[in-house]
Order: sequence, then C-alpha cells, then structure tokens
Amino acid sequence: MADGTRSVRGGSPASSPVLGGGGRATAVAAAGGSSPPGHGFRRVTLTKPTFCHYCTDFIWGLAGYQCEVCNFMSHEKCLKNIKIPCSCVAPSLVRVPVAHCFGSPGHYKRKFCTVCRKSLESPALRCEVCELHVHTDCILFACSDCRQCHQDGHQDHDTYHHHWREGNLSSSARCEVCKKTCGSSEVLSGMRCEWCGILAHAACYIIVAPECTFGRLRNMILPPSCVQLFSRNFSKLHCFRVTENLQTEPDEDDDVDGSTQGSTKDVQISTDSSKQNFSKQTLKIFDGNDAVKRNQFRLISVPRIAKNEEVVEAALRAYYINDDEQEYELQTFTQQALLSDDVINRNDAVEDSNLSSVFRESVPEAWVIRAKPKDEEVIRIYPAWLKVGMAYVSLRVNKDSTTQTVVKEVLPLLGKQTECLENFKLVEVLMGSKQVQRMVLDSQELILNRLKDIRKTSIRQMNQTRFYIVENNKSIVRVNLLVGGLPPQLSREDYTNILKAELAIKTNVVSVSHVYQAQGAVVLEISCFSEAERIYMLVKDTTINDKPLNVVVIPEVVASKIPQNCCPVLVFVNPKSGGLKGRDLLYSFRKLLNPHQVFELTNGGPLPGFHTFCKVPSFRVLVCGGDGTVGWVLGALEEIRHKLACSEPSVAILPLGTGNDLGRVLRWGAGYSGEDPYSILVSVDEADDVLMDRWTILLDADEPAEGAENGVAEPEPPKIVQMNNYCGLGIDAELSLDFHHAREEEPGKFNSRFHNKGVYVKVGLQKISHTRNLHKDIKLQVDQQEVELPSIEGLIFINIPSWGSGADLWGSDSDNRFEKPRIDDGLLEVVGVTGVVHMGQVQGGFRSGIRIAQGSYFRVTLLKPIPVQVDGEPWIQAPGRIIISAAGPKVHMLKKSKKQKKTGSMKEMRGDMSISEGGR
Repeated sequence: MADGTRSVRGGSPASSPVLGGGGRATAVAAAGGSSPPGHGFRRVTLTKPTFCHYCTDFIWGLAGYQCEVCNFMSHEKCLKNIKIPCSCVAPSLVRVPVAHCFGSPGHYKRKFCTVCRKSLESPALRCEVCELHVHTDCILFACSDCRQCHQDGHQDHDTYHHHWREGNLSSSARCEVCKKTCGSSEVLSGMRCEWCGILAHAACYIIVAPECTFGRLRNMILPPSCVQLFSRNFSKLHCFRVTENLQTEPDEDDDVDGSTQGSTKDVQISTDSSKQNFSKQTLKIFDGNDAVKRNQFRLISVPRIAKNEEVVEAALRAYYINDDEQEYELQTFTQQALLSDDVINRNDAVEDSNLSSVFRESVPEAWVIRAKPKDEEVIRIYPAWLKVGMAYVSLRVNKDSTTQTVVKEVLPLLGKQTECLENFKLVEVLMGSKQVQRMVLDSQELILNRLKDIRKTSIRQMNQTRFYIVENNKSIVRVNLLVGGLPPQLSREDYTNILKAELAIKTNVVSVSHVYQAQGAVVLEISCFSEAERIYMLVKDTTINDKPLNVVVIPEVVASKIPQNCCPVLVFVNPKSGGLKGRDLLYSFRKLLNPHQVFELTNGGPLPGFHTFCKVPSFRVLVCGGDGTVGWVLGALEEIRHKLACSEPSVAILPLGTGNDLGRVLRWGAGYSGEDPYSILVSVDEADDVLMDRWTILLDADEPAEGAENGVAEPEPPKIVQMNNYCGLGIDAELSLDFHHAREEEPGKFNSRFHNKGVYVKVGLQKISHTRNLHKDIKLQVDQQEVELPSIEGLIFINIPSWGSGADLWGSDSDNRFEKPRIDDGLLEVVGVTGVVHMGQVQGGFRSGIRIAQGSYFRVTLLKPIPVQVDGEPWIQAPGRIIISAAGPKVHMLKKSKKQKKTGSMKEMRGDMSISEGGR
C-alpha cells in the first residue's frame, strides 16, 4: 500500500516505522505499540456540552480539539496520551481480515458509530457477531476486523489474542487493570475483548497480557481453532445462519441513489466561522469510477473562497483518508458524465492551471478525487504464514516491477529461499466490511499499473487493500450443506436421484455424506465452491411434493482439537416463543459464545445443530423457548442420539413460552424477563444434572380421516407423539384448542405472556357453563387394571409437578395409596377436573385435582371424538385407543443450582485475565 501520510499530522501506524528512502527494500515489523494513532486534530469552538473521548470527562470552556477525520474530541491535556487510532488508519492495524455479519437496520439507543464516533440517532447497522455499530452511510468505511470464529484456510492459528472493540460500554463498566470506571453513555470510550469480555481504559488495555483465554465461559465456548468452514463467497449471514430479513440498508453491490449514501462534512478552514456561514457551498464528491457508476457520493461543505488544496483535503477527509493532499487532485464532470463508463477530465485546460480557487461563477455539479500518477512508490507485503502479530515488508516498486520480481525481492527479507520462487504467489486482498475478497495476481502483472487501476476504481478501496505473499499449498475444498424438507424414510440412492432430478447436482464434486431418514434430510459434501453456491441458491426456490426445501451451511468441528476440559454448550433459540425475545437472545449468545454453536430453530429445526456437534465428545444443550420447543428438541435428540458421539447430552432451559411448566420444575423460572445472558450461561455451567422420564403416546383411531369421500377411506394410521410434561383430554385440551385457533387468526397480537394468559381466561369464561360427561365417553386402564372414573370434564396425565403455568394439580397432601411423585420415578399421575371453575381454583392454589391413579402403562378408549393436548399442542382425536408407555431411556436435564457461586457484576467479571507485570 502506498505511503504518504502528512507529516503535519504526526504520522500514523500506516506510515510507521519510517520506510527506507535510500535502499530498494526495507524489512519492517509493526508491533502496533506506541505509534501515533493518525489523528489530525484542530482547535474548535464548542457550542454544546461536550465530553472527551479519552478520559470521558466534561470539556470545560469553549475550546476543545477535534480530529478532522473521525471526530475524536479531546482536552488539550489528553492529546499526548491518546492511543486509539483514527478510523483512517484502522485498516492498517487489522491482524487477520474477517468480514462482519450485518443484519437489518435498527434503532439502537445510547450507541455510537465506530467509524465517525457520532450517536446512532437514525436507523443503523450492527454486526451479529461482534459489538460493531455503524451508520448506514459509514459502513463502506468500516474495516473487516470482526472476530475470527473459524478457520477458513487463511492465516489459521491455535493461539488467540484479545479482540478489542472500543466503546458502547455501560456507564458502570470497570477497568480490569485500574478498577476504575471505564464506560460512558456520552461518548465512544473504553475497550472490551469480544471473546473473554474483560474491560479496560484505552490507556490500560495495552498492558493486558495479549493472549486471550476466553474468560469465565472458556469451558462453554467452542474454540475457533476447532471449527473449519470454507465459505469463500458465502455471505456471513449464510455462514452463521442469520435469518435474512428484508434489508432496507443500501448494499455495497446495489445501484442506489447517492443521496442516501452521502453525509455532509462541514470543514472549517478559517477561524472566522461567523463569516463562513454566509459563504459556504455543498459539493458532491466521488472517490472513483465505481462510485460514479453507482451514484454513491459524499457531501462536503466548504467556503466559496477555498483553494484547490483545501478542497482536496476536505474531500479526502470525507472518505477517511489521511494522505497528503498534494498527491491527489479533483476532476470535474457534468451530470451527463454520471451515466458514462469513464469520467471526463476537465482539469487539463490551460486556463485552469494557474488559478488558486476551484470555484467559478458556475460551480460544477460534482467532483471526483483522482490520485496523481507516480513513477515509483512503496507498498507493503504481508506474509500470510505468520501466526501471531502483524508484520510486513515495505518494498519500493517502479514501472518495471512485476509480481514475479516483487516475490523474488521479498522472499529473502522473510527468510525464504528464492530457488522455490514458483511455490509462492502474491494475493491482493480487499478488506471490505461485508466481504473479504482475494485475488491472485498474474506473475507478469505490473504492480504500478495494478495500483493505478485500484485507485481509479476507488480511492477508498485502495486504503482497504493489502498484498499478501502466500505459499502454494494444495488447498482441500470441502463445503457441507444440510438439505432438509425431503420426503422421509428414503434410501441414500433415492435421495441422490431426487437431488439429481431437482437440483442437477454433479456427482463428481457432490456426494451425500450423511442421511437422516426420519427427518427427510441429507448432508452434501461439495468439493467445488461454485457448485456449492449454485446448489445453495437453487434449493431456496425448490419444492418437492408441495413442500419447500431448506438449506443450511454446516461448519466442520474437529473434535481432536477440543481441549479435554471443554464441554461446549449447543444453544437452540426459538424466536417465535412467548414474548418474542428470542431475537435479542440470539444476538447476545452469538456475542458471548462462538456463533457456530448458536442455532435458530426456525431455520431448519434442531437437526443442523446436532449434526454440527455430532463428533463433539461431550457437550450440553440450552433450549430457549417454551415447553413445546423443549419437546421438539428432545424429540429430535431421541431420533438422532445414536449418531452422536455424546449420545446423552444434558439439556438446560431458558423459558420463553407462556406456561413454562418444565422450566419452573427445573428452577429456570416462570419466564425470561430480561436477565443478563452471561449470568444465564454461568447458571447453566453450574447446574445440577438430573434425570427425567419421557413418554410415548400411541394414537390409534377407528374412524376414517376427516374429509374422507363417501366414507370409504381407510382409518388414519397409528400416530406416535412424545410427551414430557402432561397429556390432557376433555376441557383442558378444549381450552388449549380455542387458544390455538385464536393465535392462528391473529398471530401478531400474541407477543407477550400477559396477553396470552388473558386470552386463556377469556376462552375459559366462555366454557364456564359447559358440561361434558367425559367419564361416560372414555374408558381407562392403568397397568392392565380397569379404573372407574368419577364424574369429570377433564382427564390429565402429569409427568412433572407443574401444570397450567405453575399449578400443583396433584397436590401436596400425603396419600397412602400413591407414591410421592418424582420426574424420574417411571410413573405418571392421573388427575381429573370437574370443569373450568375447578381448573381456576387449582391455578389459584385453593384446590387440587381429583387423584385417580398412578402407573407406568395406560390404555384409554375413546368412544367419541374428544379434544386432546400433549404439552400444549391440541387437536381433536377421533374415537379409538390411546396407549401411553415409557419412552426408552430417561433424558438428562440440567436443574438450576440453589447455591449459585458469586459471579459478581456480570459485565465486569467476565475475564480472569493476567496482567503483564511490566507496562509497555
């Protein structure tokens, strides 16, 4: 990358250490220590309350110092201590380029943009993986410095350093080093490691030991060195399975009106600001041909009397470039030039060359920044095999320098032999915020011409471009896609034939590595990037038997690299459960853990998560959802457990539903109400392992299916469902069915537990005068013995001591006829209710149900259609038989421990990091 930072601004990491001027090449190692951070400060007059971005204190008086590029505000006394780099040099400080994963724009209160440091008052973007927040018009200037969550064949290593992110900390955050407050709600300040979560001042974090041990959650995090994912052109949304909502922000690759991309930069060149307000004009500035074609521009506001150099400097600052303005020029063009493939250069006219102002009586509509041609310049070459730190070689190139000559000159400086020249290649890397693009340069390509082409396309892109020297290793391409929605119970050959017919897969590069017959899903192993991308996009538009297919990119977990004491947690989140708080939990858990261990259940169900962890020798599961979601995950676990290396993982619950009876029994609470997700993970880590019975319910109907023509259809085949909590017949199931119908009619209204319970009360009141002699419509056998039923309207089989949002239906009274109920005793309790009033009394704690029986095998005969519900899922069951029996082995659940270890304030105690003895 070219060097040319202005000396009046004190240098920057982009130009330091100083490059050798006499020699042809100089080896340089940048440790990122005490180099000046590249700001360009000027004294400004303060017109509103302002806080210092370094010490976070109020700036008293009318004068402060502001960076002309990134808006960093400071006291005069703090200028010499500033360690935070300017946004213009941030790309040069990135160790390993990793693109961000931006979701849809949203409103984020008390957050600040990482690029321009201003408050996020309008809709803004945030990375789903790290703590980066950015304005929509600043996204082009954010560099690719996201967390490295997996190995992708580029700069892979097993040792991880802290991944520091500035600002957006709570005002109560405390520094790990000096124990003083380091957060602020007024400005972007303070540093946080996005792996272990430790906090520090900008002046203190540099003395923290560099290696990160992942903090308190180290045993729950899936280490990035254990995860492999060859993604290439798959977006980060695809890699981390983030639901693609409708994007309202302009994309880098979309042709949009530049007015939505521009932001005005008010440039004060004179100190007499009162006179400037009457003589300013706003200009459109493009940074190259690409911006012209897309009509993406930045706006700058400058005085009418500004000189060429001053306007060029303002234009460079608008694009976060801190280079010497003498190396650039502005070219003008008319509005018609926007539609042309090339920019019309109108600055070559003789009459314009000697004038000091860029303004005339008629101001051009727009300007484009151009770099002046050079006969030679200095570029940086980064060795791609470096595992720790950031080092580069600075090399002076001229018009005759080719890729081959550059590689030949660089290798000796890096301790490599030039005899093996053909084993190395030069790779150009564009570190965009949304995507990191790599391109291998041809051995005979002229380097100066390549630099010229990049700058002609975009000055901004030149600032985000690096050159890496890479060894020619034989890279193995292996992309895993899980395709679901296929017909179940087919053979591997049948699935292969279906995919050939529907997706035209190429069997020479695509193979079926895993088959999940019960779920109707297969895992495709693909050895060609382009074929993987084609299949991924095609599956989304494919239906089989009127059922749409779904596809998920699956990472590969290398079990041999997982530390022995590591038991990672597999997180499932149902964003539709209960209060619709799942979206925020998804974001929080992706930040706290490795996002490859967090799965959204609406995107392929539990199968992608269990397949990803199929080789992990020991793991735990956290299910975020209601009781129905827990049953869904436990059912999937039962079907796939024989294919898991850890066949009996323990399951914890974060209750998001309406009833949450299982969550209550296991002490996880009546429902999620905004607790710190970090403390939830700590509780999971400290929870006790308990066993729980699960039950199989066989539904065998005698009558034909509803809607049978002429009544000659065959009866429904027997259906099997799994039960965890309870099974109800009669009035209990009827209320659940009415609630289910109401939710289907207006799903948007059912977004809180309070409203949901209100609907339950409403449908219950409508049934209060209803009478059903259920005991006359059914017959019950318990352990092969006929049981006479009392006069009841509802019959309920309970496995846990919680029903209907926490009610104790069995009661606490001792009874010599029955054993004391437990969730692992292999027995079900059978209870009757006489109607809606009785159910209300039970839920109010005034009465209990009518104890009928206790056993391990039940046979219920239905004499007429009756409402039935299992764990909250209701339907009308035709006359026939219902058989309830134990379902295989007991499941391991995690019960929240009563005696929690003191974890202190969640945000402040995430890291137990060692501080290096001596400062730097």
